[in-house]
Amino acid sequence: MGLYPLFADLAGLPVLVVGGGRVAERKAAALLDAGAQVRVGAPQLSRALAQWAAAGHIEHLEGLFQSAWLDDVWLVIAATDDRSANEDVASQAGKRRIWANVVDDPQLSRFQVPAVIDRSPLTVAVSTAGAAPVLARRLREKLESELDPALGPLVALAQRHRPAIRRALPELPARRAFYDWLYEGPVLSLLRDAKSLQAEQTMLEVLEQGGKMPSVGSVVLVGAGPGDPGLLTLQALRVLNQADVILHDRLVSLQVLAMARRDAERIDVGKRIGDRHTRQDEIHRLLLKHVRAGRRVVRLKGGDPFVFGRGGEEMAFLRQHGIVCEVVPGITAAVACAAYAGVPLTHREHVQSVRLLTAHGSESLGSLDWAMLAYERETLAIYMGVAQLDTLTTRLIAHGRSPQTPFALIENGTRPQQRVLSGVLGDLPALARQHAMGAPALLIIGSVAAMACDHGWFGELLPVRPPP
Repeated sequence: MGLYPLFADLAGLPVLVVGGGRVAERKAAALLDAGAQVRVGAPQLSRALAQWAAAGHIEHLEGLFQSAWLDDVWLVIAATDDRSANEDVASQAGKRRIWANVVDDPQLSRFQVPAVIDRSPLTVAVSTAGAAPVLARRLREKLESELDPALGPLVALAQRHRPAIRRALPELPARRAFYDWLYEGPVLSLLRDAKSLQAEQTMLEVLEQGGKMPSVGSVVLVGAGPGDPGLLTLQALRVLNQADVILHDRLVSLQVLAMARRDAERIDVGKRIGDRHTRQDEIHRLLLKHVRAGRRVVRLKGGDPFVFGRGGEEMAFLRQHGIVCEVVPGITAAVACAAYAGVPLTHREHVQSVRLLTAHGSESLGSLDWAMLAYERETLAIYMGVAQLDTLTTRLIAHGRSPQTPFALIENGTRPQQRVLSGVLGDLPALARQHAMGAPALLIIGSVAAMACDHGWFGELLPVRPPP
């Protein structure tokens, strides 16, 4: 280990930053966040530094570096663009046994400023000893995506009740088990859901029982997006890596499933027309079975759980059985597929509203208000409609939609095999048959759909030939 890692408490202590540019500005900002009394020495200050000096947040030492600036300071950062000046700062600080850092010059530095992941009071620092700071920043970015934002409040909660924890659990193995439960159990989930009082009460109840921790499972409804794993939210990724059991739909891509915890049990509960499928009541039974067994269950759905995903039904069922579930939204197909096809769902020169519809079966079609759907200045985004294109086209035209209304039919949206078919409504069924368009597909109808021809940037744009 080349460097000795430590975290310095600089609250209320004078520190010096030499330099008045953007780099000095960043260093001063971090020191202010740590509660230090910041002095900035330079002939001139950046605009932000000047404003901070005028407001009394920092002290400005005007001019070139002088040894007297080091009087009573605890550490110094040299952030000028003059190496000889930086060398002088480092040399003078060394003579006084003051810790010095020279930005981007590890040979002159006595300490390094790491890349920081801030989940205060939890702080994670990454350092390459100044050898490759860009790599340290890349590692920080990766850790940022994996560390739950609720960890900060969790550490603060444990810190506030540390004496009580030690009294209730004097033996180290018991305390270790308790902290494992804090991290893996309901307390962290409650903090994530902004229920701090309930989280604290749950923790205190366990302490009152001598650390006896109930085996309680959890359920999270997670939106997987339409297929591209890059569209997963950070929260979805964290939850997938904590899951014991994953109940997933057919439309969840293999690439998304590959990002889940490797040893999680995966159960395919997808529904397939004309093929074996899992009934909704069986999905409910599986959710209840696994959560009551104390497992962390993820119900993984294509798109968003609350947009044609039956997430509302599953949440209501779980609540009826005394189980509160979390929901992690996903990017719904209408938004993602339209974007990947270059189609804005709204555009101030064309349409001001968008309507999301499902055309899954004759029952869905029979409940639609076709007169409202014929309104020209509205975009229709139709899910699961590829098997109903003839009926959709006939009814829309019969109720007033022009046969010349543009459409874009997006097959396998956001996936490597994406295909986009664009044309006018009157030709839609014939063109779809001509190109053998299949599910999963999203249909967009409205003037904005024509933009797919000019602005589509992902996948294949199919050539349109006049229908036979």
